Amino acid sequence: QVQVEESGGGLVQPGGSLRLSCVASETAFIRNAMSWFRQAPGKQREFVAAVTTSGETSYKEAVRGRFTISRDNAKNAVYLQMDNLRPEDTAVYYCTPTYYSGFRYFPKYDYWGQGTQVTVSS
Repeated sequence: QVQVEESGGGLVQPGGSLRLSCVASETAFIRNAMSWFRQAPGKQREFVAAVTTSGETSYKEAVRGRFTISRDNAKNAVYLQMDNLRPEDTAVYYCTPTYYSGFRYFPKYDYWGQGTQVTVSS
């Protein structure tokens, strides 16, 4: 069974930091790359960052150098450390198992958790 649960969102001022967490079921986590996606109001869901089973990472250009993705294989957990946040980072953030194809990451299952809201505003 594929399940994920995201947490850690909140309201933060521009320039602030948040750390998002995601705990996944073993089916979702084992042998899968894991990614964070986000969806802002009125916009399509977009890729933010990915981490492979071996720890290799990939980022959307707009967050590179500000966000850091990591995983703890012992806890079936994925994290997203977000620093120097900007108003344009405001969105609901989702984690999901992903696969890599054609230089892009795609959701592996037709399943999304409830997400966690990140709001960057003064």
